[in-house]
Amino acid sequence: VFQPMTYWCNLQAKDAAKMPESAWKLLFYTASWSYSTYLLFFTEYPFFHDPPSAFSDWKKGMEVPADIALAYLVQAGFYGHSIYATVYMDAWRKDSIVMLIHHVITLALIAFSYAFRYHNIGILVLFLHDINDIQLEFTKLNVYFKTRGGIYHKLNDILSNAGCVTFSISWFWFRLYWFPLKVLYATCYSSLQSVPNIPFYFFFNTLLFALTLMNIYWFLYIVLFVVKVLTGQMHEVNDVREYDIDDGRKAALHKKYDDLNCTNSWKQRKHLKNGIVKDKHL
Repeated sequence: VFQPMTYWCNLQAKDAAKMPESAWKLLFYTASWSYSTYLLFFTEYPFFHDPPSAFSDWKKGMEVPADIALAYLVQAGFYGHSIYATVYMDAWRKDSIVMLIHHVITLALIAFSYAFRYHNIGILVLFLHDINDIQLEFTKLNVYFKTRGGIYHKLNDILSNAGCVTFSISWFWFRLYWFPLKVLYATCYSSLQSVPNIPFYFFFNTLLFALTLMNIYWFLYIVLFVVKVLTGQMHEVNDVREYDIDDGRKAALHKKYDDLNCTNSWKQRKHLKNGIVKDKHL
């Protein structure tokens, strides 16, 4: 659906290859976050303002409300697809291995929280994470569109800068402040207060802490970006997770050398959609 837009807008080849991925993710995350917002702020669910209430009246095998079950079904489908897409469809980046692990853990959290009836707190987890992905993909799209048809577009440059600032702030606020304050507090402390010896306590919290560590890992990329801007190493918004051209040339030269010496199979390499050849270790 989004592929023809790359030709209509006359995007550069390296941007045209990545634009449909970002457009699809922006569409999905906007819809999913809007639905989570509706559940938490426009229904009777009090889980955002009162996270411990997520475990009030908890019972093993309790019925999952249809509106929450719908969110779980859609999210499970998306992250199941994302595991495949990261390996076979999306551009390969420096953090793609971590991204793959993230999708596996997220899918496990979705499946097990539904099975263990931790669905109330699960909606809060989705709400606190999806908003950052909206801002990330919005920023990336404006980066791709600011130079199209060989012409520089100032509006897209301004929007990409604004998106980068709001993304950095919201990442810290939602994932590194509210997530521990609301979700980890409720799952680690409040759950035991409401339901002593609640089943799968350590398993579920281990997954949540793994998710927290990955949030910190990606925040380091944000800090790296800010440092590069402040020190003058970077003068415009760019994804620091992307392989730069020098890395690509080095990889291409290594590939040529390996091919000449017949020491490396073509199956061991992945041609990236941004035009860079990079070893793809899985």
